[in-house]
Amino acid sequence: MKKDIHPKYEQLTVSCGCGETFVTRSTKNKIAVEICSKCHPYYTGKQKFVDTAGRVEKFEKKYNWSATKAAKAEKAAKAEKKGPETGL
Repeated sequence: MKKDIHPKYEQLTVSCGCGETFVTRSTKNKIAVEICSKCHPYYTGKQKFVDTAGRVEKFEKKYNWSATKAAKAEKAAKAEKKGPETGL
């Protein structure tokens, strides 16, 4: 191997959102994860809801989804009041 072209592979501490920490090796300085094996539902057998609050609202705001949904609902309401359309 050539010298001085590879990143340093050092020990670091990984910290989870639940407070669990463990030591591993990586080229990064610090790793923070949301879910680890100590709190993941697959390993613990307990159901846990991941905090996703705001993601849907952020998507709707980004793509103006709420205005589109409101317009479609309004159009559907007008069509209901008008009655079924005949194809004649």
